Amino acid sequence: MKEAVHIGRNPSSQPDLQQLMREVALGDQDSFAAVYDAVAGSVLGVARGVLRDQAQSEEVAQEVLVEVWRTAPRYRPDRGTVVNWILTLAHRRAVDRVRSVEAAAARDHKAALLDRTPEYDEVTEQVETRLEREQVRRCLRTLTDIQRQSVTLAYYRGLTYRQVAESLALPLGTVKTRLRDGLIRLRDCLGVSA
Repeated sequence: MKEAVHIGRNPSSQPDLQQLMREVALGDQDSFAAVYDAVAGSVLGVARGVLRDQAQSEEVAQEVLVEVWRTAPRYRPDRGTVVNWILTLAHRRAVDRVRSVEAAAARDHKAALLDRTPEYDEVTEQVETRLEREQVRRCLRTLTDIQRQSVTLAYYRGLTYRQVAESLALPLGTVKTRLRDGLIRLRDCLGVSA
């Protein structure tokens, strides 16, 4: 029967992490607890250094330590120390988390841009509005100067009949007649039914 490793007994002695990892690879939970105690702080530190977010750093540290438990048989002492292997796992997992967060932000940004993209009906409406404006301009050019000025002042600048008459230095009755005649010509030109 093997002897349990107790780290807390002699604070000056460092645990033999390679031996502990061999035991963890065989499913020894006490050995894993000893490895956990030895590296958890460093794993959290590496994660925090990459992520700069405490909550995500804690999540990554937990994921890494679970991965150490699951993949302990893959540890190869000839490729480096236990600490280097675990901290490499921590760094990779933290970088993966950063990339994942950035990809999610990029997807959200694209989705927001798509939400702001006008729908087909909005585009059609804008085109129709432009065509209607052009047709109104064309029809305004068919009016006499006084009719065009009267319509423009009354309907585009919002002046009253009296203000239009004062602006054009014309009698009020003349302005009313020119406006009525101009609107009738516009209606006919635009093809609007009365």
